[in-house]
Amino acid sequence: MTASPERRRELLGTAAEVFAEQGYNATTVRKIADHAGMLAGSLYYHFDSKESMLEEILRTFLDELWDGYDTVLDAELGPRETLEALVTESFREIDRHRAAVAIYQKESKQLAPQERFAFLAESQRRFEKAWLSTLERGVAAEAFRADLDIRLTYRFVRDTVWVAASWYRPGGQHSPEEIARQYLSMVLDGIAVRP
Repeated sequence: MTASPERRRELLGTAAEVFAEQGYNATTVRKIADHAGMLAGSLYYHFDSKESMLEEILRTFLDELWDGYDTVLDAELGPRETLEALVTESFREIDRHRAAVAIYQKESKQLAPQERFAFLAESQRRFEKAWLSTLERGVAAEAFRADLDIRLTYRFVRDTVWVAASWYRPGGQHSPEEIARQYLSMVLDGIAVRP
């Protein structure tokens, strides 16, 4: 007998919250099981280790992130529209996977050297390439200012978007799309070419 997909998702959600709150190294299977209202041994019925739980949490988040990003990047939008769509998709992912984003931010540097988590470094390379090329296209098309330091702009946008995982709570006052709209209004008035 195997566990239902719903129960598995529920347990992964619980594990993600515990990892995000306490850190990967400080989290034990017993802590996850306690939060899930079950015995630690029962958790092994669903997962072979806490590493496998963490891997599934991060892969699910990144797979969904890349599904959204690839849709944006394949749409052949202009650079400004691409930037807007990437930011909006990022806030949607924070809404869907807030705990996974927090884990990724805190743990990816320590995890990426491990073979099991090598996908984290590959995703980071793809992420950087997508954002840098969008900004470079924007400067070349005169949609963004020519005096921008592209790498610094990328780091600023990346960090200011993804830090929202530390304060954003799903179901709050603003939808992910509204947060993205307000964020873009602030950022683009600073980097867009003025007529």
